[in-house]
Amino acid sequence: MQVSVEATGTLERKITVEIPAASIESEVNKRLQQLARTTRVKGFRPGKVPMKIVVQRYGQEVKSEVLGDLVQSSFYQAVAQENLSPAGHPSIEPAAGYSGEGFQYVATVEVIPEIELQPLSGAKLSRTTADVTAEDVDKMMDTLRKQRTTWVAVERPAAEGDRVVVDFVGTINGEEFGGNRGQQVPVTIGGQRMIAGFEEGLVGASAGSELTLDLSFPADYGNKELAGKPVQFAVTVSAVEAAELPELDEAFAASFGIAEGGVEALRVEVEKNMARELKAKLEGNTKQAVMDLLLELNAVEVPKALIDQEADALLKQMKEQMYTPPGKDGLALNPGMFAEQAKRRVSLGLLLAEIIKSTELKPDAERVRAKLEELAASYAEPDEVVKWYSSDRKRLAEIESVTLEDQVVDWVLQQTQVEDVISSFSEVMNAGH
Repeated sequence: MQVSVEATGTLERKITVEIPAASIESEVNKRLQQLARTTRVKGFRPGKVPMKIVVQRYGQEVKSEVLGDLVQSSFYQAVAQENLSPAGHPSIEPAAGYSGEGFQYVATVEVIPEIELQPLSGAKLSRTTADVTAEDVDKMMDTLRKQRTTWVAVERPAAEGDRVVVDFVGTINGEEFGGNRGQQVPVTIGGQRMIAGFEEGLVGASAGSELTLDLSFPADYGNKELAGKPVQFAVTVSAVEAAELPELDEAFAASFGIAEGGVEALRVEVEKNMARELKAKLEGNTKQAVMDLLLELNAVEVPKALIDQEADALLKQMKEQMYTPPGKDGLALNPGMFAEQAKRRVSLGLLLAEIIKSTELKPDAERVRAKLEELAASYAEPDEVVKWYSSDRKRLAEIESVTLEDQVVDWVLQQTQVEDVISSFSEVMNAGH
């Protein structure tokens, strides 16, 4: 087998392969002889069909099969011989038909680029740090109480924070419009769920009140036909309700599954969960900063084949996550929508692979175990979750891969100048919202 390689682009390679006639004829004869032992032809006993007839009947078909198989196997032999790393499947075209001198074909394929990592010394990174304080836990306990709010009817005018149950009819220039009516709609004053002025207009209203609210739809309102238009709402108040929060007592703690220790035990569990969420968010932010730095320092030429593969995977993932009602068409999605995200992910994959290779990093067994236990901690039976992952090599490999990424992040941090920026629990958890 003769192989020649031509670079036709930064990453594209044209590989010409010549398969000797002897190799082809040898494999064709071998398969025809196997056929002769089993083929059935009228007038001949099984295994006694003359080779000439076998060749006449099956020769061309067998030769085509052999050429197809040899092209596939010889391609991988060729790239191994030339130390090439293909990215995706090759495009193969026969350069010439089969002749007595053999068979020649041309395979065009992109190759994985060789990565030369830029030095990290002198590079700067900001890393956010934060702790869960007693005040943070107090706020979370208040949030939990508000989530268990009950509403009690009161015989007084509505005030900020109250819930007012209303019927309303909206008109524009005296004409009704789609979605203009509501019956027994609960509106929390200060909840900012209605258009500007609606909730404020209910302050001071009592059960049985009838109001007229002259308002305007926002210029950026979702329904473009209504956006920016003046609207009048005729409102009838049927009830005014005040929020009633549950007491912080043993019954409240028990409602969250705390069997012993009451409110203090609940605070301990809440703080643990907050600390776990904060740790995950901070680590995610740091990883994001590290990945951004690696991309900034290393310009990677990414094979289009890998971008297309990743974009297809992202599209499939999106479709699996989306719910489409029966009989309805889903959103029109195409892989091109994910091209930039796919390019970033492939670029980072190549950079991480090169770092792992050059530093000879291996998954740290203790960190893998710690990652498993951290993952399992949020489940009712953490030991069973750990066993489930540990009992399957494929599942465990997923945890090892994540751990190895964390080790790469640590390695990058060791090479760079890191500035710790102190923040708070709420700032970290609400960033981007």
